[in-house]
Amino acid sequence: MPPKQKNELYKESARKKDVRTSNIEAAKAVADAVRTSLGPRGMDKMVAAPNGEVIITNDGATILQKMTVTQPAAKMLVELSKSQDVVAGDGTTSVVVICGALLKKCQELLEKGVHPTIISDSFSKASAKACEILESIAIPVDMEDREALIRAANTSLSSKVVSQYSSLLSPMAVDAVLRVMDPARPNMLDLRDIKVVAKAGGTIDDSEMVDGMVFDQKAAKSAGGPTRMEDAKVGLIQFQISPPKTDIENNVVVSDYNQMDRIYKEERNYILSVVKKIKASGCNVLLIQKSILRDAVTDLALHYLAKAKIMVVRDIERDEIELISKTLGCLPIAHVDNMKPEKLGSAKLVEEVEVGKGRVVKITGIENKGRTATVLLRGSNKMVLEEADRSLHDALCVIRCLVNKRFLIAGGSSPEVQVSMQLAHWSKTLQGMESFCVRAFAEALEVVPYTLSENAGLNPINIVTELRKLHAAGEKYAGINVKKGCITNMLEGDVVQPLLVTTSAITLATECVRMILKIDDIVPTR
Repeated sequence: MPPKQKNELYKESARKKDVRTSNIEAAKAVADAVRTSLGPRGMDKMVAAPNGEVIITNDGATILQKMTVTQPAAKMLVELSKSQDVVAGDGTTSVVVICGALLKKCQELLEKGVHPTIISDSFSKASAKACEILESIAIPVDMEDREALIRAANTSLSSKVVSQYSSLLSPMAVDAVLRVMDPARPNMLDLRDIKVVAKAGGTIDDSEMVDGMVFDQKAAKSAGGPTRMEDAKVGLIQFQISPPKTDIENNVVVSDYNQMDRIYKEERNYILSVVKKIKASGCNVLLIQKSILRDAVTDLALHYLAKAKIMVVRDIERDEIELISKTLGCLPIAHVDNMKPEKLGSAKLVEEVEVGKGRVVKITGIENKGRTATVLLRGSNKMVLEEADRSLHDALCVIRCLVNKRFLIAGGSSPEVQVSMQLAHWSKTLQGMESFCVRAFAEALEVVPYTLSENAGLNPINIVTELRKLHAAGEKYAGINVKKGCITNMLEGDVVQPLLVTTSAITLATECVRMILKIDDIVPTR
């Protein structure tokens, strides 16, 4: 071989090594960014968007989504936290932290000259084994056991800004899910059936779960229509109560007043006939969907509706229609000729109530109410409200996980230590490189207790060593009690989490690591 080519060959493999290293470094940097927000004593991140919007959050998925990440491998971590959010809803920070730790181990193994494919396959085996171990220490949970569900929700909320209100929010989340859940088909639980209305003013203590329905809109009372209606018959309409417009832009030139009067008279008659049809169906509360084409209701129409003693709530969003018809048991009506009494929902009371500075419309005493729930969240400012909304969503997801896979495991990093210990034992029975890689996988899982104790201001090395000792002695529920700053039994301390959160975190993190490992080159395309 001529010397020149030799040189080129050598360069090529060096480049592949560089690409792999830079990918792992970038992904680790992302993991380190969210590492400090893991656990009950984790810090929050303030995300300032270019448009001046500020978000304060502790939710891993939210932080990563808002971050501007350009490196392709780092983007995979953002996707990773997203998919954890979809599968389990909670543990979005943990999944990224575990992934970062696994990548660090990969780097060490690669430097020792282990082939990436071997690492990848061993990790895959290790993660399958880890899930087996987790299932072996899981505790079955009964859906009737409301206390266990509330404990799981408490654990999820403990790392959030609103943790001091968890005694109020957790039962609320549990009750909302239990109300929405269909016992015949527990797996078909749709969190969109739980409507969260956030209103500024007051504190989170003022939040409540509403037996009925709440609209963020005010009642239209410019024309002096009623704002409170007892024995309401509610119609949900998707048509406009305003004079029809032609499809083409047109101008009508009117030469004398008689003709002008005639035009107005026609308009009035049209609106009157619509209002009469609505009144005839027995409807006395109108919910009007937002319209893009023309005003859903004109001032004239509001005037006639007020005369007919019909309460109007307008600008209902399109995506709320399904929820409303489910809750009230009414059907959306697309044309005025379809206003039939059987399409209306009935409720004892519809009234406008004052909430903080704003007003909301509240519907209570709904007959044959569908499986939906409404939560009215209050908070002192916009950021607290948004974070409360996200935290409540996490708590709801945790309970949804429990409905789908009815097992609980202890929290406070005790499952990770247990898995790490058992995997280390298992690695001794394996041969060759595999044993080495599984052992690295086991060590990587110790990042969770390490980070938890670090965030709580404890001495991580002492804590992790102590945990290992206790788990080796057979105390499989020992974990870090962050509030007391020592190690206690997590089950007795009521720190529990769904099995699904941890198993999905480990499998998803492993999958992401294997993907990053196998990349040896980035090919830019123009």
